[in-house]
Amino acid sequence: MTGIETTDVLVIGSGFGGAIPAYRLAAGGARVVVLERGPWLTGEEFEHDFKFGSSSTRAFEFTMGDGMNILGGNCVGGGSVVYFAAMPRAPRYAFERLGGAGRRLWPSSINRAELDPWYDMVAESLPITRQDWNDVTYSGGLFGAACAHADRTANPVPAAIDRDKCTNCNWMMSGCRFDAKRSLLLNYLPGALAHGARIRPLHEVQRISRTDDGYRVHFNTVDEVDYRNVTGSGAIDCKVVIVAAGAAATPAILQRSEDDLGEMPAAVGRYFSGNGERLNTAVVDENRVREVLGLSRPDGRAYEGYQIGKGPVCASWDRLDGNLPEFHRYSLEQLYFPPGFGTILAQVRDATGPTWFGVEKKEMLRRWQSWLTIFIMSEDDNEGVFGPPPETGNADRVSQQMLSRGPLRYDPTANTRAAWARADADVRDILERDGLAKVMPWSNEVIGAYTVHPLSSCRIGDDPQTSALDDTHELRNHPGIFVTDGSSVPGALTVNPAFTIAALAERAVPRIVEAVARRGVGVRYVAEPPEARTSSRRPLLAQA
Repeated sequence: MTGIETTDVLVIGSGFGGAIPAYRLAAGGARVVVLERGPWLTGEEFEHDFKFGSSSTRAFEFTMGDGMNILGGNCVGGGSVVYFAAMPRAPRYAFERLGGAGRRLWPSSINRAELDPWYDMVAESLPITRQDWNDVTYSGGLFGAACAHADRTANPVPAAIDRDKCTNCNWMMSGCRFDAKRSLLLNYLPGALAHGARIRPLHEVQRISRTDDGYRVHFNTVDEVDYRNVTGSGAIDCKVVIVAAGAAATPAILQRSEDDLGEMPAAVGRYFSGNGERLNTAVVDENRVREVLGLSRPDGRAYEGYQIGKGPVCASWDRLDGNLPEFHRYSLEQLYFPPGFGTILAQVRDATGPTWFGVEKKEMLRRWQSWLTIFIMSEDDNEGVFGPPPETGNADRVSQQMLSRGPLRYDPTANTRAAWARADADVRDILERDGLAKVMPWSNEVIGAYTVHPLSSCRIGDDPQTSALDDTHELRNHPGIFVTDGSSVPGALTVNPAFTIAALAERAVPRIVEAVARRGVGVRYVAEPPEARTSSRRPLLAQA
């Protein structure tokens, strides 16, 4: 007897890619353990405060790379806890992309029509609802009116939000205190728990090794306050491993496992995509908003409503056109970032001195309530590469929480830069028309590019040379290891990717069920949606 715990399925990570198979497999009769490196936070524990850091530490991981920086979730529920709940489906052309290398990115078995039933399943389980213009906040209405003034169309964004509970506090990215955002804490995760799954926070997986009849997952436990402090270590044996640690952590776990498991596919840790993301900040002229657009708030102010709302509620999808060539397609989405990185990286238009700090930046900050941030999601060239992983974790932590430095190298190609430039010009054309605003993209000079939607570092595909996974999400040459998080998405989607990640995870589950059953586990596929909850408070059965 080794004393090592055993289970049927070990899931690494509790975001969309982990929570969905955890629920489906547990409901089907498999023993499931979920290991999450971050803490287990609930609504009452989310901090909403303008002091930098108070609302942005425990639940986030900001990983600095060389040329690219990643902001992601680091808590039970993963990115669903700290995302903006915008849930559009990927456009049809996204599945036909060739990329700069001229080779199909997606497996031939997957297209929009094939994925639509899985999108439908996620939409029912969260659920996702279509917002209308009555739900659009001041900043969304301003962007919609500016688009109309520039002869562009704009659309309310579908979202996983309970509109009856939402208070328009605009702290959604820091976790929802009111449980209005339909994070995984309200559906798939409690559903998994109800069927006997065990979720273990503050467990950071280091590597995977092989056993006679499956795999052994090795982990460290970390301190709940200072994540740099290791408090213990252990291992769990299982039949099947589902890796869903996120696009920045999944490749590190697999690379570190190579000595035990044998050679990894060449695409592990390569072809990273930042979803072509870029941000522009517009400083709005309040008088011109009143004069040109005829807008005003009930108190008589024209706008000054940047801080009121619930994240992205309005987007322009005019350039989501399959007839356009690649790197000419993108979406423009009104967005809000609480003071922090957005205020640091925003640049001053027509500055005579430095663009991102100094006297002119101070004046720009004074008018922050008149800002409008536009989020660009374009097509990039999958140019990111992860170097050798650190000794533990996926990055070297710089502070006790949130901040780390990782081995990602990202040098934007001419294609990616041209796509950014086209979208930047479009934002200026919409918002600077008739003197409505002055617009500048966030600075890349300080820390490089940045993304809140990391993708593709362990992607599915048909070509073994350029994809780490087959179209069932199984790791090539390593049967029984599946990857179901954002790292499996082959390339930039030009829209928010959470819905697509979730749909792909749902699609992967039936094959994972078959793999578990082949290893002697009595498990069946369950298609029923999880029972929805109204509170993110931890159930008593979560104490196991």
